Amino acid sequence: MPGLVILGAQWGDEGKGKIVDLLTEQSDGVVRFQGGNNAGHTLVVKGEKTILHLLPSGILHPKKFCLIGNGVVLDPAVFVDEIQKIKARGYLKNDKQLKISDRLHIILPYHKLIDQLREQAKGDNKIGTTGRGIGPCYEDKVARRGIRLADYISPDLFRRRLEEILPEKNLYIERVLGGRGFDLEELYQESLAHARILKNYVEDGSLFLDSQIKKKKNILFEGAQGTSLDVDYGTYPFVTSSNTSAAAASTGSGLGPKHIHQIWGVTKAYSTRVGSGPFPSELNDEKGQLLRDKGGEYGSTTGRPRRCGWLDLVILAHAIRVNSLTGLAITKLDVLAGVGRIKVCTAYKLRGKIIKSLPATVEELNACVPVYKELKGWNEPISALRSFSKLPSSLKDYLKFISDQLEIPFTLISLGPGREESLLLKKPF
Repeated sequence: MPGLVILGAQWGDEGKGKIVDLLTEQSDGVVRFQGGNNAGHTLVVKGEKTILHLLPSGILHPKKFCLIGNGVVLDPAVFVDEIQKIKARGYLKNDKQLKISDRLHIILPYHKLIDQLREQAKGDNKIGTTGRGIGPCYEDKVARRGIRLADYISPDLFRRRLEEILPEKNLYIERVLGGRGFDLEELYQESLAHARILKNYVEDGSLFLDSQIKKKKNILFEGAQGTSLDVDYGTYPFVTSSNTSAAAASTGSGLGPKHIHQIWGVTKAYSTRVGSGPFPSELNDEKGQLLRDKGGEYGSTTGRPRRCGWLDLVILAHAIRVNSLTGLAITKLDVLAGVGRIKVCTAYKLRGKIIKSLPATVEELNACVPVYKELKGWNEPISALRSFSKLPSSLKDYLKFISDQLEIPFTLISLGPGREESLLLKKPF
């Protein structure tokens, strides 16, 4: 079976981009299946850093196809800027390498303004969105008043859609949110230039992937954000607006689940979270700051400092269950070198009771106190190591403890940010 899903097992920022980039060499192509440019996937190749927001992380491999699936919401201005920058660096020399599903939904300026005005109005109760219009665009999709790529690239059809939708948007922006609405003609004209560029990449994503399956091609499915930000199974309402779990790989690409044979969850060797919301194992002390500084824990999309804490096995067990994970890929092990003894959250204590599952409400999760197991750390630098046998014994003990507790194998171990600083323990295809 030819499909491997790579997704986040925590709150996002786990290093999925690096893992996808690394495994792309053994695949025939990569599909991004949900989220928008609120995601930031960082790749380091030969010391050069690349941050992608919409383009699949396989784009640095010129012979591999990249598809942005129908489950993604796409900001045309961000997309055009991203492909211009990637082309300027010598990638995407052939436009046929990149394809965009004709059924994905388009983020328009009113989505971004609504997102920003809502956050401002919430004050201390804000969710912590990136203000990029992701949520409002998904709202329109579900409410059946969205504009899809197939509409957007047809000037007449796009104008009709705007004429139907924009009056209601302007009324909401002005009367409820206290903002300034948009001029239809100005918005329409601004969109035409972007639409002409997007038109070069439009594809029926489901048909294309079906053709690849019939040719027995190996496909990577790239998720954005993480399982604990899933709109159904995350720490609601402090979540993203899409399903980040494995089932979305099918609905967001147009390829049924029978073609997926492995699902790998990516986790850091510790935990991080961006924005508001519960975080039981968070460290609000010098140890948390040490992890932040050593790990460079600042959002690749927003630049915001990430909240840092010890690894949480309750969160990971939740991800393993709701995604049917077949393996774990672990990143940032190099960051833990030299931090001293390491703690792992194995359970929560809630009102005097030990629990090992994730509560449904943020009120209960905020009341949870982490139960820790303390393990010996390691001081040796590990980024240059290329064999599992050469890893420090305490690091191997750390990995064994996690694997035994969660009853799942590690399939890939990342020892540093570079593509070559990795140990692949299981074949992806």
